[in-house]
Amino acid sequence: MNFESMTPMQKAAVALVAFGPEVSAHVLKGMSEADLESITIEIANLRDVPSEIEAKVVEECHSIFMARQYISQGGVDFATEILEKAVGSSKAREIMKRLESTLTTRGFSLLKDIDPKQLSSFFQNEHPQTTALVLTQLAPQHAAAVLSELAPELQSEVALRVATMEKISPEILKEVEGTLTSHFGSDSGRDLSVSGGAKAIAEILNLIDTTAEKNILQSLEAEDADLAAEVKNMMFVFDDLILLDDRSIQRLLKEVETRDLSLALKAASDEVKNKIFTNVSERVSMMIKEEMEFMGPTRLSDVEAAQGRIVEAVRRLEEEGQIIISGRGGKEDIIV
Repeated sequence: MNFESMTPMQKAAVALVAFGPEVSAHVLKGMSEADLESITIEIANLRDVPSEIEAKVVEECHSIFMARQYISQGGVDFATEILEKAVGSSKAREIMKRLESTLTTRGFSLLKDIDPKQLSSFFQNEHPQTTALVLTQLAPQHAAAVLSELAPELQSEVALRVATMEKISPEILKEVEGTLTSHFGSDSGRDLSVSGGAKAIAEILNLIDTTAEKNILQSLEAEDADLAAEVKNMMFVFDDLILLDDRSIQRLLKEVETRDLSLALKAASDEVKNKIFTNVSERVSMMIKEEMEFMGPTRLSDVEAAQGRIVEAVRRLEEEGQIIISGRGGKEDIIV
């Protein structure tokens, strides 16, 4: 058994065994029937668990419990700050990332499997503020897909409201959750949530199609130039590859398929092309250039899709701390 490869359900099973029958019984009483069945199967399948694995699982559980307590005391930012002091910034980010999926109310989790077109159809008759609130509760990729399906004028209005959204009260969340539950299914919920803001809309715009992204940013700029600048600063677009240092470019290229790279460079600036070609061998450089030439005329949508996949890899690697994007500002960008 390897700790890194364990599923959340396997960790839960190990934790319950470690906590003993009395504590476990209290936990199991609060589970849904489906979760209870899954965790029971995992416990039944447990064999000899090494003591070091058990210790890591219990330590992780303790960290998550403490993070939840900090969130309830002062919100997500407060929890992150306290955890960074306690366990370091890297471990704190890891814990908060694992908690992200549980910070949304359960009623909103009903939406994760709903087709974006169906969701956008539902939102056509809803107030833009309601749509914006729901988008902040979805995964960025799902939110981007829904936003893409909205009418252009509604896209801009919703994006602005996401970018300017503050913390949402539990009462409002429950009201919106009730509407969603009655429309998409039945479930119970909690009253803890994350908020919107410039970072939230930047994450969504990073994943939306280029045309919609440009239209939304233009509308944001007309409405609030400072806010638009803040959102743009948090976004990463394909041309921003020039902001990566050579080591980061080389790390990125290990994650990117040669065909995607060749396709993406078809519409890239000379600066970006030079950045890539100076970080690959002469043989690889020639291979990429030959493939670009061999492709011939290519649909812009295909090129943008390839660029989007590369940008997604950049964002993932940055979140994991494996690459650095310079020019973003902030202490974490300083290397000494």
